[in-house]
Amino acid sequence: MSSMYQYRRRLTREVVFGNIALGGYQPIRVESMTNTHTMDTAATVGQCRRLYDAGCEIIRLTVPTEKDAENLRHIREQLRRDRIDIPLVADIHFSARAALKAVEFVENIRINPGNYATSQKFTNNEYSEDDYLKEIERVRLEFAPLVEKARQYGVSMRIGTNHGSLSDRVVSRYGNSPEGMVEAALEFARMSEDMGYYETLFSMKSSNVRVMIQAYRLLAQKADAELRYAYPLHLGVTEAGDGDEGRVKSAMGIGALLEDGLGDTIRVSLTEDPVNEVAVGFALVKKYNDFHLVKGDKGALPLKHVIESRNRKSQETQLSSQELPPFNPFCYQRRTASGILLAGMVVGGDNLPRVETEVHAQLSESHAVFEEVMQRLAPEKPQDSIRSEFVSVRVNSDEELDALDALLGKLGDAGRFVVASTGDAALFARLLDKVSKARFDIVEGERLGEEFLQLLGGEGHAVVELCFIHNGAGNCVPAEVLAHFAKKSRSRGVQQLFFSVISKEPVFVYRRLVQLFNAHALDYPVVVRFKNEASDRLETLIESSVQAGTLFCDGIGDMLAFHTSLSLDDELHLAFNILQGARVRMSKTEFISCPGCGRTYFELEKATAAIKQRTVHLKGLKIGIMGCIVNGPGEMADADFGYVGAGKNRISLYVGRECVEENILEEDAVDRLINLIKERGKWVDPPCCLP
Repeated sequence: MSSMYQYRRRLTREVVFGNIALGGYQPIRVESMTNTHTMDTAATVGQCRRLYDAGCEIIRLTVPTEKDAENLRHIREQLRRDRIDIPLVADIHFSARAALKAVEFVENIRINPGNYATSQKFTNNEYSEDDYLKEIERVRLEFAPLVEKARQYGVSMRIGTNHGSLSDRVVSRYGNSPEGMVEAALEFARMSEDMGYYETLFSMKSSNVRVMIQAYRLLAQKADAELRYAYPLHLGVTEAGDGDEGRVKSAMGIGALLEDGLGDTIRVSLTEDPVNEVAVGFALVKKYNDFHLVKGDKGALPLKHVIESRNRKSQETQLSSQELPPFNPFCYQRRTASGILLAGMVVGGDNLPRVETEVHAQLSESHAVFEEVMQRLAPEKPQDSIRSEFVSVRVNSDEELDALDALLGKLGDAGRFVVASTGDAALFARLLDKVSKARFDIVEGERLGEEFLQLLGGEGHAVVELCFIHNGAGNCVPAEVLAHFAKKSRSRGVQQLFFSVISKEPVFVYRRLVQLFNAHALDYPVVVRFKNEASDRLETLIESSVQAGTLFCDGIGDMLAFHTSLSLDDELHLAFNILQGARVRMSKTEFISCPGCGRTYFELEKATAAIKQRTVHLKGLKIGIMGCIVNGPGEMADADFGYVGAGKNRISLYVGRECVEENILEEDAVDRLINLIKERGKWVDPPCCLP
């Protein structure tokens, strides 16, 4: 990672990719993958045309057999006749023979080090040191001909590790972990470098967003310290699913790494038409590709002058304490915060992150604001439903303060879940005895006297949240101001305080704030606030997921607070999708579904929709829906149940990694999955079916 506190792109070796290149100063590329059968030339060429027309820059095709590899010749020839010169990637898992043939017809070849030249899977074999080295040598002998042929044809190679499909040998030593994923890739990279082959890039994919982020960060650290070059990275969350959930998970994982300066090409994996992936991909990389000019004291400087080159062994530098991250980048651990009782709920500590949203109606619109507050709070729903647990209203005048009194009176008991915000110190003082939480917005350059500090220590009034409104550049000022207030408050014995920031770059600002809190042993809870009033729905989904999701994946955040232009339902589902994607609050079933490819022989999208419709209410349950065995028990490593393609219109069902039913007819498989969930005691009736 270049920096935890400002954006700097990791400078990588530029790798040949047909008529384009990856890495270096090249833009971050957007790619996708066909889900047609590679032997169906017409369907595959047709889908490639559609992807090309959508702007896709790289297309990957599955190559399960040598026969499929041979047919790449015809696909390529047809595309080139149509003047479509987009680079093609052959996706290889098990067959070295298929790889050796495919490399003749593509610009890049992707191999999975967990599957390539590996026979045993999911055994409990122990490997002695001698056995381990012998197995590596056996893999080297099988891998070397592919490296030589790739060099001969001028083809680059992606070493693409997937969580859950590691070799038994690697798992025996490292477990099914980010460390194992990284070591699996480095083994093949060492072999390539030993042979003088450097046209390499990496990927570290997982359906678990946190694991994916940790693996890429660890790879960047270890590879840059050990290998000859800093190689490009291809980013992606595998089996992300469909709809908003798939877009949110992808944006969280890919976006977190892009914020770290990592990534040279991306793919958004959706269980949908692959053309849909392209628009999401470009929306994700736009900010970073647009970041080609950086304002400095002497004007605008090209990005290449500010990209931080990677550390080489001969150029190692020590990070100052100001650059050390305030969390472990390679292992999830939630920041330790004190718990604060708020309207009967404890926020902070080990408790689930809470959700707060802000009403769009003005307090002067008495009927509209009442209706919106009730709709957001939905007090008739169960406490753990997808709903807003706290609702914020804005108070800007004495008249609105009076309107707040009227609103609270009308709400009755539900009024305790209303919080109020203002930037006026006099109004703030009067809010303290009216609501459960009062937020004061601090504007940069504003001076607050000693009398304001005295308000924070009062007894029997609202819990206070101090929020810095950050519109400028740099990330130190809001963190330093809030840390100053936190230290002063702690010295006065004040405990009931939250801190937050509203910023265009909340990831970097919150990291700096937590760093200062850690330095002074301050454990006040943090509210992750994100405000985005863009009218573009996809832009809002992506920016919210990147900026808020990254922080929760890093263990930062005790409450999530949104203010967007989305509809109420969309905003609430976005908040809960982010918390679920970060694995910090499970509010519904987790679906781990792959995009499908030429190895899929059943209607994947239709099956996914049917399974989701019947199981979405099973909170915390994880269901894997996989097109084939390649993305089967390994890729859904932490799923409770699996629905995996086993051939044409045939499905196998799994409990964890154990196959419990094989070759079920597709038409019966969803019903049988539901029965299996019931047999294993994991079923509850949906709310509409309860007596």
